[in-house]
Amino acid sequence: MPVMMISEAVGQTRQGYDAMGAVLFPLLKAAKGFLLHSSHETECGWRVVEIWEAREDATRFFATTVAPHLPEGIRPKLTFTPLHDLVEA
Repeated sequence: MPVMMISEAVGQTRQGYDAMGAVLFPLLKAAKGFLLHSSHETECGWRVVEIWEAREDATRFFATTVAPHLPEGIRPKLTFTPLHDLVEA
């Protein structure tokens, strides 16, 4: 069942997000279970919304690949929501 992961990164900046993206996006595209990534700036930092085939795929990628590249002091809060449906183009 597909799952939506929302990551709220208080204190993250556009520059910090872009620097991480330069390193992580190629790895993300090749990650098992990855379907979609989007993001935007918020009043207190940065929000990332991703769609994965399974929560286990998302948590594994975050723990092994994203977390080691986080800037000091940035610890995103993750929430997961099972999706009822996913329509792809």
